[in-house]
Amino acid sequence: MHIAQGLMKIMSVKKLTSAGCRVKIWIADWFAVMNNKLGGDLKKIRIIGEYHKEIFQAAGMNSEKNVEFLWSSDEINARGDEYWPLVMDIACRNSLAKIKRCMPIMGHSETDELSAAHILYVCMQCADPLFLQADICQLGMDQQTVNLLAREYCDETKRGNKPVILSHHMLPGLLQGQTKMCTSDPSSAIFMDDDEAEVNRKIRKKAFCLPKIVEGNKCLEYVKYIILPWFSEFTVERDEKFGGNKTFNNFEDIAADYESGRLHAKDLKDALSKALNKILQPFRDHFKTNNRAKNLLKQVETVLKQSYSNGSIQGDGGGSFRQRTFLICRFTDERRGREKIQYCEEYRRGMHTRG
Repeated sequence: MHIAQGLMKIMSVKKLTSAGCRVKIWIADWFAVMNNKLGGDLKKIRIIGEYHKEIFQAAGMNSEKNVEFLWSSDEINARGDEYWPLVMDIACRNSLAKIKRCMPIMGHSETDELSAAHILYVCMQCADPLFLQADICQLGMDQQTVNLLAREYCDETKRGNKPVILSHHMLPGLLQGQTKMCTSDPSSAIFMDDDEAEVNRKIRKKAFCLPKIVEGNKCLEYVKYIILPWFSEFTVERDEKFGGNKTFNNFEDIAADYESGRLHAKDLKDALSKALNKILQPFRDHFKTNNRAKNLLKQVETVLKQSYSNGSIQGDGGGSFRQRTFLICRFTDERRGREKIQYCEEYRRGMHTRG
């Protein structure tokens, strides 16, 4: 799991639970099969899913914190009499062309050679927040087309409790031109289990970071969307002759210093590496000291090694289920109704809201 999946999701969940939400994380194993992740091997997909759960739980996500993990296959099998009629109705009410316009949610385009499973995938993803009676559906910006499809379906069928869509920013890969981080190019992504030296190497050698240029600067983007939200500050340590140590409390000041040259690219990279390593260290410690976590990590390494060797890791870098590990949120009863929109707005920093 790379940090665009891990850290961004953790921050989103913490914002929502602090706002009074009960969060259901939908681990979409069947969707990974339909999108041929890990060769469509459900056993391997479940191993990766357990690893994802372990990372989130290491961040303190559990039932006591109003977070619940649901496997899509288990929930659909248990309540198929509710789920499948909903999926069929969504399929009946939408044209094939409209469904195909949602293909980017899986890393495909509507002109790709598609299987019937890809069409079913869209109809099922559209049904998920409605099936779970979610007040809020929280996903990345790349999933907006199918989220809007779900809201349109609610309008057409006059279905109540239309879900609010919270779309978080897509964190880019390290390389120039990459609009999102992907697992298919491991050297361009930072993973939750990367060690300190690996993080330092990737930031120093791979991160696109032109001097005095803010736009498209990957290091500045990581500071803006990860470091500042996580710590509420960003500290640069440097010799007095280069300006001395400085702590920033907002992105505008960082960008201004960088654009003027007062903040050098090397100092930015060093400070970013240090901050990222500080965030990731508790996760590294967990996977070194917790026996279940250690065993899971070994299984994941075996699965990924096999999958890279036989070519079953492919596509846009979605790994096993980046696209479908998403949040279904419900407010406690006293926060239902009109208040949910207001409450959602108050805690949506770093997210884009539709609803």
